[in-house]
Amino acid sequence: QLMAIAGFLTACQRMASYLKRAGSSDTVMASYAAGLQEAGSLQNEITDAIHGDQVQDKASPWLYDLRRDIERIEEKVQQKLTNLLRANRDICSDAYPVQRNGHYALPIKRELKSRMAGTVIDYSASGSTCFIEPAAVQEMTEEILSLRVEEENEVLRILYTLSDAVAQQADVIRANQQIMEDLDFIFAKGRLSQALGACAPKIGVERRLDIRGGRHPLLPREKCVPLDLTMDGGVRGITITGPNTGGKTVALKTVGLLCLMAQCGLHVPAAEGTYLCMNSQYLCDIGDGQSIAENLSTFSAHMTNVKRILDQVNDQSLVLLDELGSGTDPAEGMGLAIAILEELAASGCLFLVTTHYPEVKSFAERAEGVMNARMAFDRESLRPLYRLEMGLAGESCALHIAARLGFAPALLSRARQAAYGEAERAAQSAKKAKQAAKGGPRLQRQKALQRHEARFSVGDSVMVYPEKKVGIV
Repeated sequence: QLMAIAGFLTACQRMASYLKRAGSSDTVMASYAAGLQEAGSLQNEITDAIHGDQVQDKASPWLYDLRRDIERIEEKVQQKLTNLLRANRDICSDAYPVQRNGHYALPIKRELKSRMAGTVIDYSASGSTCFIEPAAVQEMTEEILSLRVEEENEVLRILYTLSDAVAQQADVIRANQQIMEDLDFIFAKGRLSQALGACAPKIGVERRLDIRGGRHPLLPREKCVPLDLTMDGGVRGITITGPNTGGKTVALKTVGLLCLMAQCGLHVPAAEGTYLCMNSQYLCDIGDGQSIAENLSTFSAHMTNVKRILDQVNDQSLVLLDELGSGTDPAEGMGLAIAILEELAASGCLFLVTTHYPEVKSFAERAEGVMNARMAFDRESLRPLYRLEMGLAGESCALHIAARLGFAPALLSRARQAAYGEAERAAQSAKKAKQAAKGGPRLQRQKALQRHEARFSVGDSVMVYPEKKVGIV
C-alpha cells in the first residue's frame, strides 16, 4: 500500500510537469497542473525505505546495525557447522549443514546420533536421519533469534512511521486523487473519440435532432452505413418502417446512444454539423422482455414497459419504441400502436418508433408533427441497404426476404395469395413455378392455347374479363 501511494505521488508529479509544458498552448487542461499539490518529502521517504515490497537496510541506522549483526553471527554459525561436519564425517548422512524449524543442524545417521552432542530438531521422512543442533552453536542460534525479533520490531516501527506520514498528507493525497480521476476521464474520452473518429456535436435545448452521418459506436467503422436523420420544423415523432433485418432497431439505438453520449460530454461518431438536443429522460422499449419467472409474455412485457413510459413521459423526454404493438392480434396491436402514438404526440416529447403495421404508416402521414421514414431495400438483389430515407413509408418485404432465404416459389405464391388476395396472378405464378421445376411439356400448353384461340374469328364481339368490357376481335 505504501508503494502504491509512492507510485501515485510520482504519477502526480509527472502529470503536473506534462501539463505545465502544455501551458503555452492555451488549453483548459493546463490549468489542472495548478491543482496538483506536492506531498512534501513523503514520496522520497517511502521509496528510500521500501523497495520491492521489502524494508531496506538503510531505512534506519538501528535496522542496519541489527542486520549486520545477524549476518556476522550467521557466518560464525556456518563456519562452526562446517568444521563439525568435517570432524564427524563418518556419522553424517550428508555433506552439508541444513536449517530446520529456524535452527541450524547437522544431518546425523540415526543409529549414531549419540556421538553428536546437541538437540534433535527433526527427522527425515524415512526416519533414517535425524537433524541435530550441535550444542556448540545453540547459544549463537538463540542470539540470532533474539536479533530477528528486534529486527521485526524495528521494521514495524518504520512502517508505522511512514503510515503516520501518509495520514498527515491525507488531504493533499485525496485532492490529487480527485484531479487525477478527472484527468483520467478526460484522456479516456479523448482516446474514445480518436478510436471512433468522433466529433463534437452541437448541443442545445431546442427540441430537434439533426444527425449527419451518424454511426453506432459498437459497429465497425468500415462496415457501418451512416445514418442521416432530421427532426425539425415541428416534427416530434418518426415512425420507421422497412424490411426485417433492415436496420430499423440499429437506427433506433444509434439515435438514443448519440444523444446520451453527447449529454455525457462525449464526442459522437457523426459528421460535423450534427445537432443533438438535451433530454430530461430516455424512455426505451427495445428487445424482448419475455420472462417465465415474472410471468411475462413478449406482448405483456412490451406493454408493461410502454405503460411505464406513458406514466413518466413529458415534453423533455426522448422515447424509443421498437416493434410497437407486436406480439398479439394484428388488428388489436395496430389499434394499440396508434393510440400510444397519439398519447406520445400529445405529450410533446420526441419519439421514434419502428413498426410493420400499414395503418401506423397511414397515421404518420396524416398526423401533425409525425412523419414516416423507411429503411431502403434493394428489390433486385433482395438485400437491405441499411440506409434511412426520410419522408417515405417502407414495406416489410417479408416475401422478398423469404425468397432470399431459399423458400420454395410455390409456397411464396400461396403466401402472396393469402396476404394480398391476388388469386389469379398467384395461381399463374405457382403453375409456372411448378412446371419449371418439373420440366412441364411446353408443346402441349401451346396446342391447348391454339385450340382456345380457334374458338373466335375476326369480327366476333367478345366480353373481356375481369373488367367486363365489350370488344371486337
